Amino acid sequence: MKKFDVKTLTIGGAIAALYVVLTLVANAFGLASGAIQVRLSEALTILPCFTAAAIPGLTVGCVLANLITGCALWDVVFGSLATLIGAAGTYLLRKKPLLAWIPPVLSNAIIVPIVLQKVYGVPDSFWYLMLTVGAGEVIACGILGLLLYKALEKTKIF
Repeated sequence: MKKFDVKTLTIGGAIAALYVVLTLVANAFGLASGAIQVRLSEALTILPCFTAAAIPGLTVGCVLANLITGCALWDVVFGSLATLIGAAGTYLLRKKPLLAWIPPVLSNAIIVPIVLQKVYGVPDSFWYLMLTVGAGEVIACGILGLLLYKALEKTKIF
């Protein structure tokens, strides 16, 4: 990981803020939570391919977004943990960007359905929730995330 400095802190903070804003946009359309969700902010989970500062940035952004949108405490904890695990996985696969979007999909597709069932009492089966949450993550991370990667890969922004 890069040395912890002002630039790293600034990048992480900007990513956190962007995560919150994009989650609020998705929330305005009813897509930020529930059995069917496509968090636009999850496209940002590709950013650890460019900078390790994205890992804490995404995690803090998810915590804040979940708090602001009124998620239950256990959702804040475990939903943010899913984002942290996914972001760390993306960082580990940063040299293989065509695969780097997969860890956030898997971590969210496994953890979020458990949260939906245990915390919110969503009666749908685990496998149905895994499919719906996973599909939303494929859209956000796989499609939008890879588009974001392609847009950023030739820049010197990080």
